[in-house]
Amino acid sequence: MKIEKQTLDFLNLLYENNNREWFQENKMMYETTLANVKDYITQLIIALSEFDPHINTDIQASRCLFRIYRDTRFSKDKTPYKTWFAAGISIDGRKLDGPEYYLHIEPGKHFLAAGYWRPEKHHLQAIRQEIDYSYQEMVDALSLGNWTVDDLSTEDKLKRAPAGYSEDDPHIEILKLKSFILYQSFTDAEITGAKSLQKVVDTAKRILPFKRFIHQALDQ
Repeated sequence: MKIEKQTLDFLNLLYENNNREWFQENKMMYETTLANVKDYITQLIIALSEFDPHINTDIQASRCLFRIYRDTRFSKDKTPYKTWFAAGISIDGRKLDGPEYYLHIEPGKHFLAAGYWRPEKHHLQAIRQEIDYSYQEMVDALSLGNWTVDDLSTEDKLKRAPAGYSEDDPHIEILKLKSFILYQSFTDAEITGAKSLQKVVDTAKRILPFKRFIHQALDQ
């Protein structure tokens, strides 16, 4: 299973023609590419369910996919469509309040991420506490997938120590994180290649020990 080159072609064309008239004229191409992405997500869900107990085959790809239509109400960018496909994969589809997988399909910017993005306050506190109490356990979990703490995304991070923690804490840079995410990028050739799905699944397997650590912090 792979993402078809035609899917990337559509996204490239949409990037160049991001308007409603063009989209309506090419609605059939959109439907074809959407079907390809849905099939890919369905197969990914099946593969994930074989090793992650938090994923099962009852999860519907349609519940995981994000809409391609942009909400432009409060944005300076008024282009009506996203130029990528994305899916959040969890027991609650894309709306889980907990650890999940996120697949992003965009020409030149494909990636799989997993972990917990911007947890609610009580979950954030629980994760920080688990890291504080069991830092080496987190390091070991990362190591099982050949990751290190330096691989954790720093996109969301406090400038100062969070309440209850000191700047002198040896793990303060990790405790400042507001999201706990690992991700792996893929080239166009990889995502459209014969081993596309396997590469994504292999990445998910590498992230799984860390994802388990986050589940453990939340008693899930």
